[in-house]
Amino acid sequence: MKKCIIIANGKSPTNRVIEYFYKKGFNTIICADGGANSAKKLGIVPDFIIGDFDSAETKTLKFFQGKSKIIKIRRQNDTDVEKCLKFAIGKGFKEVILLGVTGDRLDHTICNLGIIIKFFNKIKIHISAENSFLSAYNKTVLIKSEINEIISLYAFNKLTFITSKGLQYPLQKSNLAFGEKESTSNVSISEMIELKITGGIVFIIRDFNFMKKHDLF
Repeated sequence: MKKCIIIANGKSPTNRVIEYFYKKGFNTIICADGGANSAKKLGIVPDFIIGDFDSAETKTLKFFQGKSKIIKIRRQNDTDVEKCLKFAIGKGFKEVILLGVTGDRLDHTICNLGIIIKFFNKIKIHISAENSFLSAYNKTVLIKSEINEIISLYAFNKLTFITSKGLQYPLQKSNLAFGEKESTSNVSISEMIELKITGGIVFIIRDFNFMKKHDLF
């Protein structure tokens, strides 16, 4: 299965994080516009740089000429991350890690979270940000875990229900409609968590350092 990393123009990831996912098979790197600035500072040469280039520095684009494939897309109805996702889907990628999609701009962060829902049926998306790792599911899923792992769950409408096995605070056909109820900082009591999800998409947020330490991705 083809997998890729998209680096956006938010808070820059570290080399260690990129190397971790690269070793997990996410070995194509796409920069969304100003994400190329982060790649340059990290000493990483992306395979593709995509966007309308209103945030990538001119010296950055010149540096990557002949090293990366630079694709200018002016389409203003799409964010640069969306342009990259559509490109990745067109190239046959099935799974992607989004890096640099959070930062100082709360509106950009919310937009990028919404992109997971928007593209849910087209490509599997994860977000890695600081010490958090976010994935989304809409059906029964088994999650490899370790005892005492912190896991938070969020849904978005009153039609979504979750039943869990392996969590300290169990969910039994629970509705976690956003703004009404949530399962923040739940705790794993098993090496395997089962979640039965019906009626919508659920965001699952985990401790990324814990996942790396116990090889849970």
